[in-house]
Amino acid sequence: MNPYDIIRRPRISEKSVYLQNKFAKYTFDVHPDANKIQIKDAIKALFKVDVVGVNTMNCRGKERRMRNNRVPGLTAAWKKAIVQIADGQKIEGV
Repeated sequence: MNPYDIIRRPRISEKSVYLQNKFAKYTFDVHPDANKIQIKDAIKALFKVDVVGVNTMNCRGKERRMRNNRVPGLTAAWKKAIVQIADGQKIEGV
């Protein structure tokens, strides 16, 4: 897989912005089959920063009520990666 297949999009929320400002940790949606080493190499290649650590988690899909259906729908499952970069470095645009 190339880096653009591994890193899908940044995950922006109140918690992720707090982690960016306080601890230099950035949150991304990643490919479900990607491991920590592949994620680390992809971040290095795309953003030209030094990666200190990578934490990953699989997030399950949630049941959602659908209009006019008795059977609930299910949102897609996804994988999240929290990437810590070296002190003094920054990822612009995320």
